[in-house]
Amino acid sequence: MEIVPAVDIRGGRCVRLYQGDFQRETVFGHDPVAVARSWQEAGAARLHVVDLDGAREGRPANAQVIRHLIEALAIPVQVGGGLRDRQSIELYLEAGADRVVLGTAAVKDRSLLAQAIAEHGVHIVVAIDARVGMVAIEGWREETPLAAAELMSELAAEGAPRFIYTDALRDGTLQGPDFAAVETVLARVSVPVIYAGGVSSIADLVRLASLGVEGAIIGQALYTGAVDFQEALKEISRAARPERGFSV
Repeated sequence: MEIVPAVDIRGGRCVRLYQGDFQRETVFGHDPVAVARSWQEAGAARLHVVDLDGAREGRPANAQVIRHLIEALAIPVQVGGGLRDRQSIELYLEAGADRVVLGTAAVKDRSLLAQAIAEHGVHIVVAIDARVGMVAIEGWREETPLAAAELMSELAAEGAPRFIYTDALRDGTLQGPDFAAVETVLARVSVPVIYAGGVSSIADLVRLASLGVEGAIIGQALYTGAVDFQEALKEISRAARPERGFSV
């Protein structure tokens, strides 16, 4: 399993939000590029970068910072937040992003998702954010009547190559993942799934790996020191087991 540090950007700074609430923000760095470099130096094989302003505004808002971040790194970067049209997708892929993450657009504009998958294949990741198993969109401000596991199964059948499943109620809380929800999703989806939300310990990561997720995105626990990244890498390596037949 891959452990993927998160770099969330708001107003050009590296921050973390509690349950996605913009009023509950903690700043962890004024230079996201420097923060990204630090995770690369610590041994990260990939970074997960989110334009929080973009997620809220529906269009890229920190593109220049993210472009500089991608250029500064030797490891692959996946980028999300406000990618809701073809131009936004191509903006980051042309900047060198390895993957672009579609969330709201994947739910509300299925034709855009189909086109993106047809043109860019495995460079597209579908983000499904859930509250109590139900999909939330528009930067988590809008709830839908869609069950996350059912939607993911449907989108996988339509060609989605990979998912990020985020538990929005646990994100930034250090409460630990909802492992039962993860198992429900994995039972319904036959493509790689990356988990995010609430990871609080190395034990959480080991358990996620045992369930068969392809990766775990981790933010708050790393930035607060609840999880030592290099120790986590060592423990996951020791506990490694074959994943669900997928390559990273």
